[in-house]
Amino acid sequence: MNPKQVAEYMLGQDYFSQWMNIKLIEVKENYCLIEMPIKKEMINGLKTVHGGVTFAFADSALAFSSNNSGDAAVALNCIINFTKAGKEGDVFRAESILVNDTRKTAVYDIKITNQNEELVAKFVGTVYKIGKKVTEL
Repeated sequence: MNPKQVAEYMLGQDYFSQWMNIKLIEVKENYCLIEMPIKKEMINGLKTVHGGVTFAFADSALAFSSNNSGDAAVALNCIINFTKAGKEGDVFRAESILVNDTRKTAVYDIKITNQNEELVAKFVGTVYKIGKKVTEL
């Protein structure tokens, strides 16, 4: 399978990402660009996007970029900085780019922006390569 096919395979069984209505915009090896509309159920008590939703969106970008070679990887450590509050009706995009790759780990920078290309959050994720194929899990 090519990287896009692997990402589509993963999304097909990722019911949480489906609930978030994530769309794969662009997928290349160790890279992805995804999009998600912000719906009412994602809003917190301050009428902004719940931080957990933004984190989960970035985590999905990490998954689709770090596994799309077909070799399975799982999150080892993730850090997020929130820079702008999102609102209902926004459309978030997450771009995940590989910045460091070793035999057992890899580090990805993920930038989340809104429909106005304003930075919503910056996420750095480290993954551990578990030595199995995505399709074996």
